[in-house]
Amino acid sequence: MAFALIACCDDDIYLACPGFISGPSGITSAKNCKQYNIDFDIFEKNDKVGGNWVFNSKTGHSSVYENTHIISSKRLSEYEDYPMPDSYPDYPRHDQLQQYFENYSKAFDVYDQIKFNHTIDKVIRTPDGEWLVAYTDNDGEKQQKTYQYLMVSNGHHWMPKYPKYEGEFTGKLMHSHDFKGVDDEWRDKRILIIGAGNSGCDVAIESARVSKDVYLSMRSPQWFLPKFMMGQPSDILLKSMEKIPSNLRQKLLTKTLKIYSGDYASYGLPRNTKPVLSHHPTVNSDLIDYVRHGKVKPKPGVKRFDGNMVEFTDGTREHFDIVCCCTGFWTVFDFFDKSLIDFQHSEQVPLYRKMMHADYDNLYFIGLFQPIGCIWPLADFQARVACQEILGKYKRPSNMAKTIQHELDNPHYDFERGQRHAVEVDYNTLRKELVDDLATASVTVPDKHYDVSAKNLLLNMVKI
Repeated sequence: MAFALIACCDDDIYLACPGFISGPSGITSAKNCKQYNIDFDIFEKNDKVGGNWVFNSKTGHSSVYENTHIISSKRLSEYEDYPMPDSYPDYPRHDQLQQYFENYSKAFDVYDQIKFNHTIDKVIRTPDGEWLVAYTDNDGEKQQKTYQYLMVSNGHHWMPKYPKYEGEFTGKLMHSHDFKGVDDEWRDKRILIIGAGNSGCDVAIESARVSKDVYLSMRSPQWFLPKFMMGQPSDILLKSMEKIPSNLRQKLLTKTLKIYSGDYASYGLPRNTKPVLSHHPTVNSDLIDYVRHGKVKPKPGVKRFDGNMVEFTDGTREHFDIVCCCTGFWTVFDFFDKSLIDFQHSEQVPLYRKMMHADYDNLYFIGLFQPIGCIWPLADFQARVACQEILGKYKRPSNMAKTIQHELDNPHYDFERGQRHAVEVDYNTLRKELVDDLATASVTVPDKHYDVSAKNLLLNMVKI
């Protein structure tokens, strides 16, 4: 697990940020502290910038594989004050993103302050409400320091969540977190992928290039969004519809997908009876083609393991050499005592704007949300809000418990309940909320313009 510590020392202000600083949320937290003249220290367990986008990270934190590309478009993924290069494709590779994050940290004069090869071991709340941070430095020495403020930005895609079934599988059982690409071990083998989220579909497509048979187990229906719709990246198309009421937006997108892909049930995928955006969609342009070409075979949920056999909920049984569980991650913070912070099994994480705790007004979670879009630019806005509050220019709601409950009772969409959607948000809505919060601190955020020429085409098609 990799962490960052931002220790800001400005007279009475001391801010620590244990998180994956060289990841997107951490470096933007550091950037904002720098811009608002809050002094800081930075600690990083890895030896380079990039967080989850460091391929084969020595920390074991990274989940990217050899052919990983981002699933949100570059224009909705880039920090709004630091565009990605024009030479980058609409959906950059992991190495391009790692370089982008490194360049970002250097452009904002953060990189040289990162203390690489440092690990945060424990964060303890002191009796007077401050934060004692214990860490191991790059020489293996144990150190500790106390801070007034704490930012947590270590991400939530690092502790694999395995499903539980009866029996035992005697072939190779793994999680997508450990998938780094297909090699000879996968060639001409029978593969089962459990889970049809973004990782599941990626692993299914990659393994289908070399494996003998690839099966995709889906416990429940899923919407599959192509990366491009109407000539635009699909998230840009969704961005163009932000002023349309959410229920109408869902209906338009649902109708568009049905026209694009046809009836899922006609080629073996479970038919989805709920509208798009009721749950987190899978963004993949290849899955439908691979299913219809017979390269990936849909199966229902797994019932039990029996040696190298897997029994499914429809009673069928198949032999497999490798089972890859693409079943998500736990939202955990193992440097906190669970009596203080424990979101692991929460179906709704109780944080205002997905960042502020009701009981600890000197604690901020940066990037702890799952948008229909990208985390990074919104994490930048969260960090700006945190810095404004630390400087006394932003005032959080007076009754935090009541305000947080109101947010939980009124999600951006009527998301399905469950741990999978514990931190789900709508990109456009959360951006507006954070921008409005910054406005109360007299911080103006300029509008960002996108090419949304597909909007009228979509609306006219629906009228037809």
